[in-house]
Amino acid sequence: MECTVSWTGAAGTRSGMGFIAETGSGHVLAMDGAPDAANPANGGQNLAPRPMETVLAGTGGCTAYDVVLILKRGRHDVRGCSVKLTSERAATDPKVFTRIHMQFTVTGKGLPAAAVERAIAMSHEKYCSASIMLGKTAEITTGFEIVES
Repeated sequence: MECTVSWTGAAGTRSGMGFIAETGSGHVLAMDGAPDAANPANGGQNLAPRPMETVLAGTGGCTAYDVVLILKRGRHDVRGCSVKLTSERAATDPKVFTRIHMQFTVTGKGLPAAAVERAIAMSHEKYCSASIMLGKTAEITTGFEIVES
């Protein structure tokens, strides 16, 4: 796996904190920093997600992927899955994630709660490399609800 991240600057200038990531699979992802009122040249323009937001989003995508795949492999009638991640970060540098809560909403027909709970556990204990990695610095908790459809 590879990725190239390049500083874009702000609208062709060499100020600002915009970046473009080009992934090995041929996709592009924009990132930007938060505006800095005290020193605008060192802040972003809020034109894209923050880099740490993309880490959180990638973790959510990784675990949701696992949950859907595990339920499908178990021949459960899963029709939707979303996960809302809320986090806390350390107050000082490096501002690692210290707590992450993942609240899953899984939609389907006749989904057993035990199967959903097992899929989430398997993701976090065995398959989702992103959440397992973040679990080295953050306390990760999960919850879920099932919506019948």
